[in-house]
Amino acid sequence: QVQFVESGGGLVRSGGSLRLSCAASGFSQDGYAIGWFRQAPGKEREAVSCISSDGSTVYAESVKGRFTISRDSAKTTVYLEMNNMKPEDTSVYYCAANLMRSRCIAALSTTVHEYAYWGQGTRVTVSS
Repeated sequence: QVQFVESGGGLVRSGGSLRLSCAASGFSQDGYAIGWFRQAPGKEREAVSCISSDGSTVYAESVKGRFTISRDSAKTTVYLEMNNMKPEDTSVYYCAANLMRSRCIAALSTTVHEYAYWGQGTRVTVSS
């Protein structure tokens, strides 16, 4: 059974940092892009970042320069390092696998429907 589990969320002050983890079980990441998304109350799910099977990365403009996506050498966990956080980063963060692509594309927001194996999410709150 495939399972993606997000963790690492919490409450942080504006300008602070958090590191989210996405642990995948029952799934080999080889050949698939893995993405991080977020969804705030009353808003649509938003693509945040993506890491390709070859390690290349893509970021949403809103987080570029502040967030970093990475993966462990065993390719079982994907991380999202979030720095200089802002109140508008407050959201529930999810990870998922793109079953249609091994390589992320710049137009991340157009590929949300391609992702599967969504986890339960981890809540991030940034206070001003």
